Amino acid sequence: MESGVAGPEAMDRARFRVIPRSAFRAPCFLNMPIVVIGLSHHTSPVEMRERFAFGEGRIPEALQRLRSNRAADEAVILSTCNRVEIYAATTNADRAAFQALQRFLVDWCDYRGPLNDEMYMLGEPQSIEHLFKVACGLDSMVLGETEILGQLKKAYGLALQHKHTGGRLNKAFQRAFNVAKQIRTETNIQRGCVSAGSVAVELAERIFSALRDRHVMVIGAGDTSEKTARALLSRGARSVIVSNRSYDRATTLAVELGGRAVRFEEWAREFEKIDIVISSTAAPHYILDRAKLEPLMKLRKNRPLLLIDIAVPRDIEPEVNFLENVYLYNIDDLQAIADDYLQQRREQIAHCEAIIREKARGLIQTGAGAGLPARARPAFGHESYR
Repeated sequence: MESGVAGPEAMDRARFRVIPRSAFRAPCFLNMPIVVIGLSHHTSPVEMRERFAFGEGRIPEALQRLRSNRAADEAVILSTCNRVEIYAATTNADRAAFQALQRFLVDWCDYRGPLNDEMYMLGEPQSIEHLFKVACGLDSMVLGETEILGQLKKAYGLALQHKHTGGRLNKAFQRAFNVAKQIRTETNIQRGCVSAGSVAVELAERIFSALRDRHVMVIGAGDTSEKTARALLSRGARSVIVSNRSYDRATTLAVELGGRAVRFEEWAREFEKIDIVISSTAAPHYILDRAKLEPLMKLRKNRPLLLIDIAVPRDIEPEVNFLENVYLYNIDDLQAIADDYLQQRREQIAHCEAIIREKARGLIQTGAGAGLPARARPAFGHESYR
């Protein structure tokens, strides 16, 4: 006989029914959106970024604290000279998530000063697009540079190693790395040199074909000349000689570069075997003119000589460019070449951003087949700081 009321046995069976394993799974993909909080060279000076920087050795501990405080379910901390960012997957509501992450940053770094517009907070889809832009070098100080991709992979690998990521961030970061590869192969965003040092290397390789066995002289021990010398050495230059009005400073830099120092009044004697000269003194007049260089070129049997004058005022008389096998470039020449490359890169930004938007949308909509709509989550702080 059927009845509308269940008997006692049926009620017991209902009370103690087996609950499916799926009911205990982690929150659904779209129920745990990715948010980003951070500060970078776009929004804050180095003095501020220094206050929030994370030492690599303490990042695992910081991630553990972050998750223990329930500020995030999954997290990756990226800390470089140009940015400090937390990428977090969290079930918290947007503003609650951002407040918890900001409170963690302030407490961990023991920061007690004011915070105005230095810190940005991004929800989906901006957070995903931001991650992809960082991976591709579109958010970098040097547009399209690749060093940040290695730093991002290292930050993610550290979080993964210590089990602070899960399905949400794992998928997002792997997709970011794939997008970076696609951007490199399908666009010219990383083509060309955009710094004085890298332009100098390119010019040297044009003139000498290869830098192997080439000898470099640095006249004046400034920061830009040091970076340029390092760039040349990294590409195979054989040796470096450093000359400076302060012999102690010349010796210090020579040791750092693995070269040797010569006294300032003796640098011309080295020209017979030098191939590349980087000059950056504070002299108020030319230290090398045509009359002085012409006999030196005869001693060198007119072998090609690349002169890179990055001093202001200039160290080398422009007339030397009329000597055979002498190639002179000043800081404006280098900057003009770099700017031309930079403009070529900027023209690729729209193409890159279209790829990024498409890939971010695809990532966010993963799981929409389960009936969960993809939601655009707001950005707070700097919604557009570029």
